[in-house]
Amino acid sequence: MNRSQDRLALTMKDAAKLVGVDYRTIKLGIESGTIPTVQLGPRRMIPRVPLLRAFGVDA
Repeated sequence: MNRSQDRLALTMKDAAKLVGVDYRTIKLGIESGTIPTVQLGPRRMIPRVPLLRAFGVDA
């Protein structure tokens, strides 16, 4: 079972795997504001549903 598919917030690495792109694509999307992030304690995480919407996937 792929745990990243159950999570509501993902790391950049897990987000890249989920949508099938390179880590750098996720990083560029965050820097440009296309992919939103949230601060959860010391970690910056990517909400799953907005990530999928940014890539044109209905969640």
